Amino acid sequence: MDSARRRLAELNSEIKAQDELYHNAATALGLSDCAFWILYSLQCAQADVTQSELCAELYQPKQTVNSAIKKLESDGNLALTTGADRRSRLLRLTEKGAAFAAQTVDKVLSAEQEALGGMTGAEQERMLALLHKYTGLLKQAMHKHIS
Repeated sequence: MDSARRRLAELNSEIKAQDELYHNAATALGLSDCAFWILYSLQCAQADVTQSELCAELYQPKQTVNSAIKKLESDGNLALTTGADRRSRLLRLTEKGAAFAAQTVDKVLSAEQEALGGMTGAEQERMLALLHKYTGLLKQAMHKHIS
């Protein structure tokens, strides 16, 4: 295997390993992957978010996000209100949801902060810059080869 394919296989393996870490965390916390990421996003945003914004941020289909939202809402963790344009729905954590997120999502945020803290500031900046660059280049190449 040439070095470019080997590096690509290694990169994809690391991405899949991270996906598995988050999936296992969500499962251990009693959440579906989508519900976990909804709570995570709302906990990080600490503000109302539209359902459309959430779908775009999570890179998930509206139907998947909507199903998870309905479950979180029926459990009393989310409140939905009508947005300014009356077509958008704003989501926010309820008091119960904020407490639930603090007991679940905050554990993952703490683990992430600890892991990132194991890197120097320069390493963090370099990693993010390279990830941004790779994602942009991959998006262009995908568009060129698949569209």
